[in-house]
Amino acid sequence: MRRTFLLLIALIIGILGIAAPASAAFSDRAKDMAKITGIRIGKTDGNVRIVVDSDRPVSYKYTVLSNPTRVVLDVQNAWIAPEAKKNTSVDSPLVSSVRAAQFDAATVRIVVETTVGKGGWKAFSIEGEKPRIVMDFGAAPGTKSAPKRPVPVQPAEPDADTGDASDTDRIHRDIDAITGMRGRIIAIDPGHGGSDSGAIGPTGIMEKSVTLRVSRELKRLLEAEGARVVLTRTGDTEVSSKGASATSVEELEARCEVANRAHADIFLSIHADAFTNREVKGTTTYYYTKGTERSKRLADSVRTALIDAIGTLDRGTQTSNFYVVKHTDMPAILVEISFISNPDEEKMMNSESGIRKIAQGIADGIADYFG
Repeated sequence: MRRTFLLLIALIIGILGIAAPASAAFSDRAKDMAKITGIRIGKTDGNVRIVVDSDRPVSYKYTVLSNPTRVVLDVQNAWIAPEAKKNTSVDSPLVSSVRAAQFDAATVRIVVETTVGKGGWKAFSIEGEKPRIVMDFGAAPGTKSAPKRPVPVQPAEPDADTGDASDTDRIHRDIDAITGMRGRIIAIDPGHGGSDSGAIGPTGIMEKSVTLRVSRELKRLLEAEGARVVLTRTGDTEVSSKGASATSVEELEARCEVANRAHADIFLSIHADAFTNREVKGTTTYYYTKGTERSKRLADSVRTALIDAIGTLDRGTQTSNFYVVKHTDMPAILVEISFISNPDEEKMMNSESGIRKIAQGIADGIADYFG
């Protein structure tokens, strides 16, 4: 019995002893590896363009599999960021889906399911401030139709010449615009604030704090894609000029006015849900009961992408008469990230990694809406 106990202790120590160095080893390796920060997909007439964003130049190789046809791109000496979108369905006759995963310790594998045959697609890399791998399926962007007999294009090496400055600038502009967010005005409303804490979680985390942190990170992500972002509040304050003495309607009216004055293209009010039963959990988006189809599409896009990012229960897209989605002049939604009353979801929403994943998920949903 004593021998069994000692063996069990030795086994536990062995496991713990291996786990810590393994984690440290990955951290050390990652310093010399490229980080895949995101995968973006854009569609134009006769073309699907896939952009793999990286924090440094990368090398890669590809293979083509059949039944169904798949282009497999292996990015070498790289790791994929947890917040990067891993699985995307594409509504196109050219490409049906894009999947990404950490294939092994030093390889990120991207699989594109496509109907395009040999010679109908190409891949190339771009260096500079924003290193990228670009995959084009179908006609090149800007052409009216695909060539009758496309010539196969081999992937360029990471240090290959991608053309003169004007060609490179044009490609960068095309890629930057892939999500359709460049030049868009997006109004983000961090729910509650000031004297209104919103819901409070089991450990005292306030909804107003979570919504502001998410909104600030979301602003950063959207502006990096070329959008102009307007926040209804930038600090722990009320939005109405009357401050804490404003009525609820006056406060909500002030938030809508920020978006309406800015002539925003879309409006998102960010919130955290709550319920008396701490077991209740999940993500919900709302749009006005008499709202437009565009509002519903925005709500669906954000909800789906947010759940993909944070792995919460899907509580669906719902209609509502919330003031802020009823009195805005543009497609408008209210996002209930998850339940701050649920201990696990409160913990996730109060962590730095959770905030980043939430913001990235909402940004992905907005990109899907405009894409």
